[in-house]
Amino acid sequence: MTIPIYTQPPAELPATDPLDILVVAPHPDDAELGMGGTIAKMIDEGMRVGVLDLTTGEPTPHGSETIRREETQVATDALNLTWRGNAGLPNRKLVHTLEARELVASYFRMLRPRWIFAPYWNDAHPDHVAATDLIEAARFWAKLSKTEMPGERFHPERVYYYFCIHLRLAITPSWIVDISDHWDAKRASIQAYQSQFVQGRPTEPPTLIDQLHHEAANWGRLINRRYGEPFATKEPLAMKSIRDLI
Repeated sequence: MTIPIYTQPPAELPATDPLDILVVAPHPDDAELGMGGTIAKMIDEGMRVGVLDLTTGEPTPHGSETIRREETQVATDALNLTWRGNAGLPNRKLVHTLEARELVASYFRMLRPRWIFAPYWNDAHPDHVAATDLIEAARFWAKLSKTEMPGERFHPERVYYYFCIHLRLAITPSWIVDISDHWDAKRASIQAYQSQFVQGRPTEPPTLIDQLHHEAANWGRLINRRYGEPFATKEPLAMKSIRDLI
């Protein structure tokens, strides 16, 4: 089922049931790169999962706002997302301002996600660093009273972090999700962005898609599964039972 990509201000969003998870991405394609397999897995498990792209991601060498919007719709359908929106903040100039913080906090109040997923905090891309700082502050602001922000005050329980970074870091994740049954959905969502990952790139192996496949296989190898995706947390990770471990 095709869902619309909402671009109106938070106060004008149609009413929706609370999300279980909201993935906040600096640009369209970051959520897919960082945790597309986990998104597909959570949706298959019956969770309500949304993605909020902070910017259009344009301009880029082979894209345009129209092209990227069409690609984002294809990726959204590939993952079968519950909800997707774009905050309309400026690409390449994303800054943690009070106005941007209020905007993102308003989305949190209207969508009421239990958990937020944000980009990993250490990155070479200024938009990614600004996005993480903005998301963490907006989480706090969303619970403020006596404010003009729309919706009721709300505080997401946790912020977790996915890896979509522009540094060659030897990372040690807090946990790795088994996406063996959902790699195909992740790959389809990434390949939707032809202007970003196919056009103008080398066609001889290993292509970018090949490299992403190898990375997913390596994370899977570390947990004795075919494919995996890594995540990080700043706060302690809580479990109801160690039976959830693999």
